Parts: sequence; structure tokens; C-alpha cells
Amino acid sequence: MCTVSYPRIMLHSSSFNLGSITAGNGELFLIAGPCVLESEPHARKLADAIQRITSDLGVPYIFKASYDKANRTSIHSFRGPGLTEGCRILRAIGESNHLPVLTDIHTPEQSTAVSNALGPVEAMLQIPAFLCRQTDLLIAAAATGRAINIKKGQFVAPWDMRHAVDKVRDSGNPRVALTERGASFGYNNLVVDMRSLPIMRGFAPVIFDATHSVQMPSGGNGVSGGQPEFIPVLARAAVAAGIDGIFLEVHDNPAEAKSDGANALHLNLLKPTLERLLAIHAAAHP
Repeated sequence: MCTVSYPRIMLHSSSFNLGSITAGNGELFLIAGPCVLESEPHARKLADAIQRITSDLGVPYIFKASYDKANRTSIHSFRGPGLTEGCRILRAIGESNHLPVLTDIHTPEQSTAVSNALGPVEAMLQIPAFLCRQTDLLIAAAATGRAINIKKGQFVAPWDMRHAVDKVRDSGNPRVALTERGASFGYNNLVVDMRSLPIMRGFAPVIFDATHSVQMPSGGNGVSGGQPEFIPVLARAAVAAGIDGIFLEVHDNPAEAKSDGANALHLNLLKPTLERLLAIHAAAHP
């Protein structure tokens, strides 16, 4: 009888630190928060609630939110408070909650501006999926010395993300991770090829965005739709396949969210979702 042995998910050869979190050390970490900063009280409410859950479960946590959603479907859609006010809120949450934070940047100039505005707070700068091939943006982000999360474009093959990683590393910054968020599958639809996770993990620590992966881009009347009931399904599959981090947009009232509510995970579902993910991670990668 033939015995098949499966590789265990162990330390990544290019692991790096973000405060007390190590991406690629075999421990599952969480990036979570609202899609966009709607107000400071709302952001603090979610950061506090998510931090309580992750603390209880022992999950390393990075708070995420965007100060500006520059790629909204409609020009009339809410974009956020802007760089100055948004980074002030992110810095305040990072300092008061002792959390690393993550936010998007869209231009090379924003790299330095955001990094400076966040000050001493541990932060990860995120390259949006639509911009993952923008060389000047990647080089400028790398120059800040901040950890960089590059979202794989919906139009990019997983093996081609090696070039985006090289642009950051060859610019002198080894702290780079990749995020899978689905690939375009016809119009207004995404599909996740789980093969992309181990492929990209050959280049850098890998994060799975379970909320944008169920998005239906521009699938509504000027807004994107989504299928949030599949968030836990895809997240479980990704953890079983072997990832370093899970990315979830979380909201306490998705129906009233100012951005991406159609594909957000309700705050009430976060704890049971994480409990299942941790059980799968422990079983699949002892």
C-alpha cells in the first residue's frame, strides 16, 4: 500500500516581524476592520470589539481600515475622511490599543505621507489589487521601511506576483506579504483558485482575503454586490490549504456600511468563524 505524506506548513523562509506579530512563523494572524473609516467612534468600537475577541482566542491581530477608497464604482460613493484625518484616527487607535494597523496607499507620494502621519505606530502599507504592478508605487512603499502587503490583482496569475515581491525586496525592503482576493471570472464575479496560495507562498508569506473574494465587483447599481454567506467556507478552505494570515472586513451593521457592506462579515459571526479556523489550522498543521 502506498503511503502519501503531505508537507506541513512551517516557518516561512522569508518571515518578518510587525510589532509582536511574525508573518510566516506558522501562527495564524488576523487582519480585520471596516472597509473604510466611517467615523472615529465607529472605528474605535470595531477595533475594541475585534481586539477583545482575538485576545480571548489568542489570535495576533492587525486593525485595518482605509482613509480613502480611491477605486469606488461610482463617483458618488463615500470614500473616507482623507489621508490627514484618516491617519490621525489610525494612529490614535494604534497607540491606544497597542495594535499594528494596515491601510491602503494609492500613489508614490502617499507612501511617505502616510508613513510619516502614522508616526511610531507599527503599520503595514497595503497596495490595492488594481495597483499591484505599479512599479513606482511599490518602490516608494518599500522605501518607507514599513511592512508591505500586496494584494494580487484580479487579472494576475499567482506565479507572476513574484515580480511584485521582487520590486519591493530589490528596493531594500524584505518585509513583504501577498494577499489572495480572487480572480475575475467573467463579468461581476470572482473565483478563488486555492492553488494560488501555495504558489505565492513560495515567494512570501500569504494572506487570504475571504471577504473581497466573495465580492461581485460593480454588480449592483453603482455599487459592488457580494455573497457573504460563503466567507466562512472560503476561509476554512484557505486555512486548510496553508496560509499565514486571514483578512476579513468586519462590520457591526453591514447593511448600513458606507463601503463594501455586501461582502463584509457581521461582527457577531467573527468569533465562531475564528474558532473554526483555529481548529482547522491546528488539525491541518500540527
